[in-house]
Amino acid sequence: MSPFVINKLASKLDEGKIAMIANGLNNPEICDFLGQLDFDACFIDMEHGNIDWKDIPNITRACELWGMSTVLRVNRNEESLILRALDLGVGSIMVPHIRSADDAIKASKACRYPPQGTRGVAGNRRSYGVHDYYNKANSDVRLIGLIEDKEAIDNLDEILEVEGLDILYVAPSDLAASLGFLGQNDHPEVKKTIFNTLKKIIQKGKISGTLANDENLDEYIEMGVKCIGIPWQLWVVKSANNLKDKINKFYMNN
Repeated sequence: MSPFVINKLASKLDEGKIAMIANGLNNPEICDFLGQLDFDACFIDMEHGNIDWKDIPNITRACELWGMSTVLRVNRNEESLILRALDLGVGSIMVPHIRSADDAIKASKACRYPPQGTRGVAGNRRSYGVHDYYNKANSDVRLIGLIEDKEAIDNLDEILEVEGLDILYVAPSDLAASLGFLGQNDHPEVKKTIFNTLKKIIQKGKISGTLANDENLDEYIEMGVKCIGIPWQLWVVKSANNLKDKINKFYMNN
């Protein structure tokens, strides 16, 4: 028998630890490079990114070589898309625009085999040679629901009651747009809504998540956010700008 490949993101969260997702336009080569940095999962974007279905098995393999898992964002809450992603080896599913309890229930059922859900039963890459695969898969998979609409904020109490919605992830940009502040993620009203929503999720005993950067990471950690997306490409921009500043200062002083 072959060992079951454990979802590292799930394991870290189950231990009460902080789990880090490497966001960005990741492909197999980039995920292989990021493996040395000890992220818990790499992000696969099929909503805004250019990833094709044929890329997914190689991305998941590259991550597994380093002990990382994967989080794939589907472009809509549809059972067939979630099924296909999981069958190609993805560890966790991120579903955009969870606006109601019904949305959350639909996504949760799509992630799990019967009797907990409605996921179609078939062999796949992660099942090869694994004893009791289907029950292990049901325990291992994680559903991340994106809270990114004013309607979701209004319905948060009922969304929080849905079993199988493992992580409620507040998405700043779309939430800002939904609140009427397009492109103003730092607007006081947007920041207030984000923090109040995260606190409510945490107080309910659920796992909260959000996208973070160097400026707000400490604050999110202090308040108890456990699932954190890191847009690593911002580090590249920051380092590149620092390099250019040093070169420009050199020319100014010589």
